[in-house]
Amino acid sequence: MIPAGYMAKHVSQKPDYLKAAQVKDIYSVSPCISDNFADYIEFWKHNGYWLFDSPEFILTVARQNSIDLTLTTLFYYEVYELEFDGKNWNSYGPNSAVNVTPPARKKLEGFDVVTFFARSSPECSPLSCNSMAEEVPTNAHCLLVSFEEAERLLNSGVFNNSEPGPYRIFSVYSVDGT
Repeated sequence: MIPAGYMAKHVSQKPDYLKAAQVKDIYSVSPCISDNFADYIEFWKHNGYWLFDSPEFILTVARQNSIDLTLTTLFYYEVYELEFDGKNWNSYGPNSAVNVTPPARKKLEGFDVVTFFARSSPECSPLSCNSMAEEVPTNAHCLLVSFEEAERLLNSGVFNNSEPGPYRIFSVYSVDGT
């Protein structure tokens, strides 16, 4: 797994439409349910994985734009070096420079499968966005429990009819501080 970056998110409780009893909240990489702290792309402080190299970059953007981070949760992500197009695993790389400073302490929360049809920022997380957590076992944060499970599900075609790919596997860590 490759260090991909950080994001501060407004974690949402499980939406009413998601009928997955095990899910209590959404820790997905996607901003579809648990919003990012801001529409950050317009500030152009993100890295080539469309995340932030350090929490300090998030704090700087927030301060410069009067964005309140009080009710956000800081996440750190790592991404698998291959993406799945529905049939094959292919290499890909960041769109620009990446210089991530990994956190001193992090807690692994699970693994997410995320679409990248536009080949830029994270798009949909089918487990939450498409209610796949109703069919696929997830943890309380609507994440898969292992990388191997994410890879197995992708290889078996479970995600192929959810959202257009390619699909990337992310490890999702919670981190103290924003």
